[in-house]
Amino acid sequence: MADELVLRAQRFVNQLYGDRIGMKVAEDGITGWNTMYALTRALQDELGITSLSNNFGPTTLRLLTEKHPRLNRGTVPSANFCRIIQSAMYCKGYDGGEIDGVYNDRVQTGITKLKQDMGVDGVYPGSDLTPKVFKGLLNMDPYVLVGYGGKPGDEQIRAVQRWLNGRYIHRQDFFAIPCDGHHSREVAKSMLLAIQYELGVADGVATGVFGPGTQAGLKGHTLSVGSGGTWVSLFTAAMILNQRPNVTFGNSFTSALSQAVTQFQQFVKLSATGKADFPTWASLLISYGDQSRPGTACDCVTTITPARAEALKAAGYTYVGRYLCNVPNTSLDKMIKPGELQTIAQYGLRCFPIYQTFGGAASYFHYTQGSIDAYGAIEWARHHGFKDGTRIYFAVDYDALDHEVTSNVLPHFRAVHRVLQENSRYRIGIYGPRNVCSRVSAAGYTDASFVSDMSSGFSGNLGYPMPSDWAFDQIVTLTVGSGAGSVEIDKNIASGRDTGQDSFDPGAGTDGLDVHFDSGYRAAMLQEVRAYLESIGVPETGGEGWTPDKDWATLGGISNTKAFDLIVGMDWLFTLLARELKLRKALIQAPVLWELRKWNPLDIAADAAVKAGLKDDSSTGWGQIFAWVAIEARNHCIQQDVINGTLLDKDNPTDVRSVWTSLQEPDYNIKTAAYLTIYNAHQINLPRPGLNTSETDSQKLLARYNGTGEDAQQYGRELIGLYRVLEKYYRLSRNS
Repeated sequence: MADELVLRAQRFVNQLYGDRIGMKVAEDGITGWNTMYALTRALQDELGITSLSNNFGPTTLRLLTEKHPRLNRGTVPSANFCRIIQSAMYCKGYDGGEIDGVYNDRVQTGITKLKQDMGVDGVYPGSDLTPKVFKGLLNMDPYVLVGYGGKPGDEQIRAVQRWLNGRYIHRQDFFAIPCDGHHSREVAKSMLLAIQYELGVADGVATGVFGPGTQAGLKGHTLSVGSGGTWVSLFTAAMILNQRPNVTFGNSFTSALSQAVTQFQQFVKLSATGKADFPTWASLLISYGDQSRPGTACDCVTTITPARAEALKAAGYTYVGRYLCNVPNTSLDKMIKPGELQTIAQYGLRCFPIYQTFGGAASYFHYTQGSIDAYGAIEWARHHGFKDGTRIYFAVDYDALDHEVTSNVLPHFRAVHRVLQENSRYRIGIYGPRNVCSRVSAAGYTDASFVSDMSSGFSGNLGYPMPSDWAFDQIVTLTVGSGAGSVEIDKNIASGRDTGQDSFDPGAGTDGLDVHFDSGYRAAMLQEVRAYLESIGVPETGGEGWTPDKDWATLGGISNTKAFDLIVGMDWLFTLLARELKLRKALIQAPVLWELRKWNPLDIAADAAVKAGLKDDSSTGWGQIFAWVAIEARNHCIQQDVINGTLLDKDNPTDVRSVWTSLQEPDYNIKTAAYLTIYNAHQINLPRPGLNTSETDSQKLLARYNGTGEDAQQYGRELIGLYRVLEKYYRLSRNS
């Protein structure tokens, strides 16, 4: 919502400084980084800095400290200087006194309140504006409780933030952190700086990095019941920032705190001492914790040979994460090899499978790719012989920002969940940073997390607690064994949530299955499809249900070419369904292509009637399928153990409407067309369609798609020709 005084601040900085600072901001009354950058540049201009920057950096801070260590009613150098302060105050949510260039009582009250909110009023009492507070004024950090994404700020976390500011703001490299009640990257670094300061690290030397010196210092600060002082305050702060329950911020190590520590240690699989020992400090302060602690799980890209299996077992490992497949078009060979799983089991190890093709950028993740990955994972897991109940970990192998989780990762995993729930009995895990794992789990798409805690600099790890459903915690890369037994692994801590697999089914073969369409055949295939359709009286445009004197495209008609393009555009799904169901994709595609081409005004009217509540059902979507037919087909496939799901009632209006709505989605409609093919075989007493279904039986199945009687038989005769054309080019693709 626009704010009139923020708008005045934007007009002020544009009119007076715009040309001098090399930027102008949108005059919309909404505070944003660009407004803060402009005010920062205006301040730099007033300080005499010629090379302006959006950053309130060391030069700005040094000159401000030298020239104006305390700004107040008597020391503000000019009215415009004061207006910069007043403008920043309004952008920050504090009363700035009309932006009139006077450091008046309202400005003084606002600055006093700002320092109180920051927690620095004890260090900087009164209403003077000091350089570090000014720096905090010119950013977007809030100093009051705020909510993000529906999650409110926490009072205890805010108490920690204010305490850190108040105690350490006078140190050279410590700057005011947000006091919004949320853990973050900045807060995590401030905790490490605070610890380094308490260890005696000098200004200019403290880095906020969890390095060897900091680790050595913490080993000398074990706390237990009866301990007190600043170190206990830091420890309780770390517990609170990790969202541990039943912890109160304070400087006394009580028996209640010891119990909370024991619970945390048990949760992250540390020795349950109830003390603030080094491993506990480490797990609270850095995502990978104490990297020297023993782990019983690992993952690797290297084949586990007998020598390597023996070395892993001797080193105390039990669980091994291995990859289901390689990444297409790369030379990295990381997939499970024939006989490898038997070797793993023979040496007393257990395997948990990982599915990753790429997964290293936000652009990879979307609903369609999630479907592709899910079908691929099912096929590869069966190929290697993983049994029902095995959990497959799908990788998010990059630092996904929170908004990318919302826009990309969640839709991706919604598709993964939908496919695996319907088409397999495998369980779904996720590999990724803490925030990604937690959010995908909270959405209900996964039930275990393999946490990439080794990537401690990821924003998705900094400031986030360990996911509650963690199964494996990846903490360090190292080499186990020597000679032929040498293998580089990522050491993982195992929670016991997932114990992997140590027995396997014979691998499922993939010989003869359809493959993705070779686009090199596209032009020839389209020409032959069009020629066939025209030969049976289906022109490129127009036809049944369409008035010849009306424009085809304007009315929404689908041409032969457009229908073909739609089908080829969804070839990935037709192919994966055909491979999953082990039948020919041309048998699914032929009726869907035909129904797309034959879509007409009567179909539009029927759908509109259902939407208006005038009808209960209509043939709808790409495959023109009635909801009651879809329910019968899906129920049959559920009963025959082809897919998983809940049986629905075709006479229940709620079930019918729900399925009719789902049929508007192309992927649901196409899947239903595939299941209908199987159901149709049952209805006409044919064997379930497979890779070698005869052309005669295929024609009967295509006819049954349109019902019974002579019209259906004609439908079958027309579609078998289309089937032949499609299958011709898919056979070429299989053999190329």
